[in-house]
Amino acid sequence: MRIKVCGMTNTEQVMQLDTMGVEFAGFIFYPKSPRYVFRHMSRPDIKKIKGQHINKVGVFVNAPVEELLQTVDDCGLHLVQLHGDETPKYCEKVADYVGVIKAFRLRDDDQVLWKVKDYQDIADMFLFDTDGTGYGGTGKKFNWSMLQGLRINKSFFLSGGIGPDDVEGLASFSKDTVAKDLFSIDVNSKFETIPGLKDMMAVEKFVKAVKQL
Repeated sequence: MRIKVCGMTNTEQVMQLDTMGVEFAGFIFYPKSPRYVFRHMSRPDIKKIKGQHINKVGVFVNAPVEELLQTVDDCGLHLVQLHGDETPKYCEKVADYVGVIKAFRLRDDDQVLWKVKDYQDIADMFLFDTDGTGYGGTGKKFNWSMLQGLRINKSFFLSGGIGPDDVEGLASFSKDTVAKDLFSIDVNSKFETIPGLKDMMAVEKFVKAVKQL
């Protein structure tokens, strides 16, 4: 099972993720986030990061298209995660330039297939996160059972409050038919000492466990 660790703000920790075999490191380019990467790293700092396994994912929230594409170039991003209220037309413009993960913040009463349908032929992948007052970072899980049995027909990231104690739940989820489209899990705040800095021992233990699923 692939893993994305989001909210990274430290080059050394990103390289540690690479050594562990983590496939995706997320950098948040949303100024209102406590994990806003430009408070800690410059564009050249991010661009210089290269590893054997790691792919750099830029997380954006309703950013102007031109600004986003410039950041992709300046930072050498491999993928972008659109975590705001971006329209299908917006996503299409971005997808012409770089791979797009479109995030959806889910409530218990959401009809998932209806929510994603207008993006089905545009986004490269989906990400399912927990709905909250802001744009992600709630540290809470949504009800994974709302995905079970669905035909998403698109590779997706499972996100939202996943922590060290969720290995058993992930093992169970991975047995459902929807898991044929499960591309990666996405973790963040449950592995932090402070926003933007991870407890790398906890991350490593989790990675080893999840890679066996």
